[in-house]
Amino acid sequence: MRGSTLFLVLLLIGASLAVGVWRGWLPVADRWNPWAPLDVREQPNLLTSFKLWRLQDDPALCDQALQTSSLRYAHQADSGADAKCPLSNTLRIQGGDVALSSSFLSSCPLAVAYALFDIHGLQPAAQAVFGQKVTRIDHLGSFACRNVYNRSEGRLSQHASANALDIAGFGLADGRRISVLKDWKDDGDNGKFLRLVRDGACQQFNTVLGPDYNAAHRNHFHVDMGRWRVCR
Repeated sequence: MRGSTLFLVLLLIGASLAVGVWRGWLPVADRWNPWAPLDVREQPNLLTSFKLWRLQDDPALCDQALQTSSLRYAHQADSGADAKCPLSNTLRIQGGDVALSSSFLSSCPLAVAYALFDIHGLQPAAQAVFGQKVTRIDHLGSFACRNVYNRSEGRLSQHASANALDIAGFGLADGRRISVLKDWKDDGDNGKFLRLVRDGACQQFNTVLGPDYNAAHRNHFHVDMGRWRVCR
């Protein structure tokens, strides 16, 4: 009974603290406040995944998060209800401090995770290995209304909701180009950089699949914000 009573007391205290933070009665730094907008410049913590999840159906909260990034983006109109692959709360990412091979469609959580990845994964990896910034990302696209692996049957791909991006390579400030296809097996700096990038992506995206996963991913990193946590 004593253990049950203690658990109940702790549960009530925790609930009271949560309500106090939510109501604004207890002052807490925004990065530790579950209901405060996500600031992508802050070091990710245990609340980051929850804050990303909250962005799915809240365009205003999405804007607040993206305004802390350097990304240029435009809101896209929601698809009609009869669309085979309907899109809602979708953005077109046009670039930022890092140039893109082309703009891409993105769900809000994917866009914010991409911004987090740039700041906390990609650029630190480039500085650690090459002592310079990544200035360009080459990608193979995001939105594609299709099933996984283009199968005629089965579940829809995360690409079907613009919730995934395929990253093929990177350009450095000195003009050097790093390719997932050509450099993944490199024993030097290029290969080291790509592995650091993959590991950094796994911290920001829910799923990361690369050349070690299967032959279909030999030339790119697939990143998405689906429900499963996978880092391969």
